Amino acid sequence: MHLYENCCDEFYANMYLQTEMRLPRNRETLLHFFDQIRRRHPNLTNFYARQRGEYCIDQEKVDGQYRWVSIEQRRLCSGAVNPTSLEAALAQHRSVLDIAPYDLSLGRLDCESLNFTMGFDFHYRGNHSQLLAEALGMVPALERLSEVVPGPLLGYEPTLQFALDEDCRTQARINFESRSTAYQVRTGEFGEEGLSVHLTVRRYASLSQEEQFTTELERLAGIAGQLVNDYLVENILQPLQQMIALK
Repeated sequence: MHLYENCCDEFYANMYLQTEMRLPRNRETLLHFFDQIRRRHPNLTNFYARQRGEYCIDQEKVDGQYRWVSIEQRRLCSGAVNPTSLEAALAQHRSVLDIAPYDLSLGRLDCESLNFTMGFDFHYRGNHSQLLAEALGMVPALERLSEVVPGPLLGYEPTLQFALDEDCRTQARINFESRSTAYQVRTGEFGEEGLSVHLTVRRYASLSQEEQFTTELERLAGIAGQLVNDYLVENILQPLQQMIALK
């Protein structure tokens, strides 16, 4: 059971810290950082390297729950899949941001952006774009396209982005990721890849002397949680779930 089990099949809450400069790459620094992460979160035991110089530590998936932390060349990432609460995910993200300034020499000046993303996946074997259009509708100027063009809809991934303050340094974005392809629509053979809805709240620019990474993360997560509960659940997640149930 996860936090939004009544609204989607999979839910995740991730943190991404994009840096201006490259993060340290030497062996001792990276191993010490991941060892500190493992000390705080003993379930994170699988350490490995990916392509393009990315290093990751994660846990075995248990009852649908899964956690991970990774370092890319200029990005520090932390993720929690199907957490039982936002606080459960934030506890890990705060640990990463607590450790990073000391083990990775990551300072306030080095912050290009800090993101908190809430993602919602739906298991649906069908045309994702058509599902989105039917569940969410289309803007009036485009509604008659379905009458003019009789073929199936192959692409429908609206994105909405808006500022949350006057200087536009804090922004929110809602976007959709359809994974059905033209080949699948043509053949009717759809894969297991899910349809995704993402809400990202992001702050740009370096942190001031008074700001902390953890408190900024909590601010962004608070905004994201409110947007999800006040808008996303009723107007996007539930309509998608209901439309899938009718298919």
